Amino acid sequence: MKIVCVILAVCLVGLLTAFLIRERRVRKRVTELTGYITKVLDYGELPKLEEVSEGQFGILQSEIYKVVTLLREEYSTELKQKKYMSDMMADISHQFKTPLTAIQIMTELLMQPDLSEDVRLEYAANIDNQTGRMTWLIRSLLTLAQLEAGTLEMKSEKISLKDMADQINESAGIMAEAAEVDLQLNIPEGIEVTGDPGWLREAVSNIVKNAIEHTPAGGKVSVNAVQTNLCTQINIVDNGKGIDKKDLPHIFERFYKAGNSSVNSVGIGLAMAKQIICNMGGSITASSEPGKGSDFEIRLYS
Repeated sequence: MKIVCVILAVCLVGLLTAFLIRERRVRKRVTELTGYITKVLDYGELPKLEEVSEGQFGILQSEIYKVVTLLREEYSTELKQKKYMSDMMADISHQFKTPLTAIQIMTELLMQPDLSEDVRLEYAANIDNQTGRMTWLIRSLLTLAQLEAGTLEMKSEKISLKDMADQINESAGIMAEAAEVDLQLNIPEGIEVTGDPGWLREAVSNIVKNAIEHTPAGGKVSVNAVQTNLCTQINIVDNGKGIDKKDLPHIFERFYKAGNSSVNSVGIGLAMAKQIICNMGGSITASSEPGKGSDFEIRLYS
């Protein structure tokens, strides 16, 4: 009987010891998890996922990590969207300030009773030009916003680069002739890409017109294309003013105006061109040397 009691006592002590050890481990895990959650709530740096504990507590810790990471990503995206909208509104306000001021001044002048008919017509024409500029700007901003949001529907068709170049020459050719710039479109027959013909033409045309604008009389702008097994490459090269080193990283940003931009430049053409090309799965880069010209390289992979 005594032996049985001793055995039962030993077993009881063993169970009690095991219980106490397990309780200490649980308390330790709870303390660790509490500290982990405190770090999360304080928006401190999340511990690396490989540092989490094992077992049920480890699973819980891992799930907390995943949820918080997801929430932080969504919060960061929300902040970026708010900043984008804030910047957009500031840009719109800045761009509309000049034409609205001009319209207001012209309107006040038109109210003067002693104006001649010729002067009155001149002021009216100026108002019409300014409203046309604002209309174009609004449409461009809406298009750029859709491109950046990825909500602008694009076609997927076979595009002949030779045909596209001929269409660009119809509009850009007139601009080049007026600026006394030699525009050369060296596009071989048979080169085709897949995409939206209208929007690709818009993108390339914007870059060509930008090159003409920054090339002095007697200069040259050339458009060349080559197709390889990897991609179709289009280069718009000029021997104009070039782009300053400090401006080069920013030329594709919305409303960015480099130091040598014209007075009437809005700074939206290159931004729109990049978004169009990127939405087609392509890429665009620029290289330049001040005083020697620039080279815009487009790569299309379809």
